[in-house]
Amino acid sequence: MCFRPFIKWVGGKKGLISQLMPLLPKNFNNYFEPFVGGGALFFELYSLGVLEGKKVYLFDINEELINTYQVIKHFPSKLLDELKKFQQKHSKEFYYEVREWDRDNDFKNIDKVLRAARFIYLNKTCFNGLYRVNKKGFFNVPIGSYKSPKIYDEKLIMSASYALKDANIEVADFSRVLEVAKENDFIYFDPPYYPLSDTSNFTSYTDLVFLEDEQKRLYQVFKELDKKGCFVMESNSDTEFIKNLYQEYKIEIVYMHRFINSKKEGRGKISEVVIKNYQ
Repeated sequence: MCFRPFIKWVGGKKGLISQLMPLLPKNFNNYFEPFVGGGALFFELYSLGVLEGKKVYLFDINEELINTYQVIKHFPSKLLDELKKFQQKHSKEFYYEVREWDRDNDFKNIDKVLRAARFIYLNKTCFNGLYRVNKKGFFNVPIGSYKSPKIYDEKLIMSASYALKDANIEVADFSRVLEVAKENDFIYFDPPYYPLSDTSNFTSYTDLVFLEDEQKRLYQVFKELDKKGCFVMESNSDTEFIKNLYQEYKIEIVYMHRFINSKKEGRGKISEVVIKNYQ
């Protein structure tokens, strides 16, 4: 089986896994990802057998993302049937027709399998796999310039379903972890990064602004988990604001390839921080 993310996700950690793995705690009880996104670290740990016998909790505030995780967990075959139809119908006109679905007042009442298929379809065909909504909460990313995009990978979705079979998957704010995590549990935070500059795009691909106030709230949750005796690790931007905020914790520098930028000079390797409360 092939265990890896089934969607593209801005800030996804697929390209950083080799640098993150040596930074994980040697032993821990249960595993939490409160900003699950594409779930790259979860799928890597699952594939290595690290999560065997442990409870897994995957949270995100993005309802469409979590609905997709839940559908893949429970109804992978039904989802694949729908994705095959999307693959056959794909065109520029069809893309924009599907993108408009969330403008309908009854959108949330659409069958959850169909909503998950829409989410994956848009993710695979939109510009750079971005998830971005406008102030009204409507998905507004234009179509990407793919000649014949692959909408689904049957083996990947069936493998993801297998990996998720025992996971607790919830639409939840990251602070929810405080209600569930216990001593010796491991929490990996991968929040929207604090922007590198006033014009940085790190936080602009979501309907939720995650700036100073939210970063400080996350820091308080990090601190409370530390007091509980949990192992906590967080990825964030290499900025003075973040390094000052977490100055009492261990901070490692890692390097990530940055692909999503409108200007070529904004792409390439960029430093990030990994914050830990353990050695």
